[in-house]
Amino acid sequence: MKDDGSQVQSATEAIRIDENDLARKKKEELAALLLTCKGQKHLVIIQSYPDPDAISTGLAHKVISEQFGIEVDIVYTGVISHPENIALVKLLGIDLKKWDTDFDLKPYQGTIFVDNQGTTVGPIIDAVQAQNIPELIVVDHHEQQTRLNPKFVDIRKVGATATIYSSYLREGIIKIERSRDEHLMTATALMHGIKTDTNGFVRAASEDFMAAAFICRFVDSDLLAQITSQSRSKQTMTIIEESLANRTIKESYSISGIGYVRCEERDAIPQAADFLLTEENIHTAIVFGVIVSPDQEETIVGSMRTSRITIDPDEFLKEVFGKGPGGRYFGGGKKSAGGFEIPVGFLSGGSDKEFRDMKWKLYKAQITQKILNKIGAVDDDEKDDE
Repeated sequence: MKDDGSQVQSATEAIRIDENDLARKKKEELAALLLTCKGQKHLVIIQSYPDPDAISTGLAHKVISEQFGIEVDIVYTGVISHPENIALVKLLGIDLKKWDTDFDLKPYQGTIFVDNQGTTVGPIIDAVQAQNIPELIVVDHHEQQTRLNPKFVDIRKVGATATIYSSYLREGIIKIERSRDEHLMTATALMHGIKTDTNGFVRAASEDFMAAAFICRFVDSDLLAQITSQSRSKQTMTIIEESLANRTIKESYSISGIGYVRCEERDAIPQAADFLLTEENIHTAIVFGVIVSPDQEETIVGSMRTSRITIDPDEFLKEVFGKGPGGRYFGGGKKSAGGFEIPVGFLSGGSDKEFRDMKWKLYKAQITQKILNKIGAVDDDEKDDE
C-alpha cells in the first residue's frame, strides 16, 4: 500500500500528464488551422487597455503565425498607460496598432482574440463583425463567454494566457531559438505576462510554473528587469491616495469610488485595488471611477481583487451588475481578480463641474449600494436615514 506521500506524488504526476496531453492536443489543433491559412492576413485583437498578458500573447501569436506564412497585425482601441506596459512595448519593439473608425479592415481574412473573448475590446468588435470577417481563434484564461463563435477555442483555468502560449511553444508549434531576436523578445514578454497575471507567481498553478520553467531559458533577464523596475507615476500615486481616503470598509471588503479619471490614467484603478487589498483585515478590494474618452464618452470602470478563495470575482461581478441591453455582462473576471465596465450613455459629457459632481454622487451611491447588497451589508448613510 502506498503511503500518503506516494499518493500525492502519483496524483500530481497524473495532473501533469493531463495538462501535457491537453497542451499537446490544443497545439496540434491550432497548428492544423494555421496551416490552412497560409498567405492570409489576420488581425489579433487585444483588450482596449492592454496589460502584459494581452500584449505578450498578441506578440506570441504573431511570431507563431509568421512561421506558417500568415501576416499579422495586433490592434487595440484604448490607451497604454501603465509604466511597465509602456516599457514592455518600447523595450521589446512590439508593433501595436491603434484602432479608430478610419482603420481599414478590408485586408484581413480572419480575427484572433487573445486574453479576451470580444467583450473588453471596445467598438472594434462591432466593426469586424459588421464586415463579416471570420472569427478564427480565441485563446483566453477567463471564464467562458458567448460573444464569439470561432473555429478554434482554447480557454483554460490557468494564471495567464501567456501560460497557454508558452505551452504551445513547449510542445513545439514552432522551433524557438534564443539566438533569434524575435524569439528572445517573445519569451521575455511571455515571462512578464505570466509573472504579472499570477501576482509574481503567488497565484500560479502547476501549469504556470511549467510554462515559466520552459520559457525562462529564452528570456533576456536584463530586459525583463528594466521592464519591471518602472516607477509609479505621480498621477497614479494621487489616485491610490484618493482610493485610500474614500474607501468604505464593510465585512472585510474595501470599496472605493475615486471620481472622474482621465483615460490615460485608467491603469491606476487596478493598481489602487491591489494597494487596498494590502490593508490589514481586508480580503477583497473594489475600486471604481468614471473614465472619460477623447470623444467625451463616459464609462464607469472598476477593478476587483480578492485573497479569499471562496469568492469568485467572475460570479460576484456578474451577479452584482448583471447584463446590458445586448445581453452581455457588465463585469467578469478570473481567479482572484475581475473588472467591470458600465457605459454611462445619455448622461455622458458636460464640462460643468456642478453637473459632473451630481452625476458622480449618483454613480457612486448606486455602485456602492449594489456591492453592499451583494455582501449583505448596510451603507452607513442609509442607516442614518432610517
